[in-house]
Amino acid sequence: MLDTQIADFTLPATSGLTFNLADQAGKVVVIYFYPKDSTPGCTTESQEFRDLYPQFVTVNAVLLGISRDSLKSHENFKSKQSLPFELGSDADEAVCSLFGVMKMKNMYGKQVRGIERSTFVIDQGGVLRREWRGVKVPGHAQEALDFVKTL
Repeated sequence: MLDTQIADFTLPATSGLTFNLADQAGKVVVIYFYPKDSTPGCTTESQEFRDLYPQFVTVNAVLLGISRDSLKSHENFKSKQSLPFELGSDADEAVCSLFGVMKMKNMYGKQVRGIERSTFVIDQGGVLRREWRGVKVPGHAQEALDFVKTL
């Protein structure tokens, strides 16, 4: 997928918005996929992106968090964590499939299908420039910001 044009997609998002990739032309888009609202790792990851958000804005980047949670769940999570960016709801897994983030995972000894924590950076022209899969949360948002600064 690296160095390829990402197909346009549309996703219902928080704040009553619809996120459309084509609308972001001219900006760097950072998309982070996470398993579930209000779980410890996902909360920490979102907080790290929140805390660095002003620096992402400075380098003309848009942040979008995506999970399969409902918009209602996303709105609660966004409000509780004071997230200044939108969260997209991918209940039908269309965008998850586009990025290939659905995986079989072990949870409490059972195989479950879920989102592999992953981040993607799409440049101003809609081309995928970087991807991280199986993300370890601590320091990851800073790593993504550092990469965006190189574009």
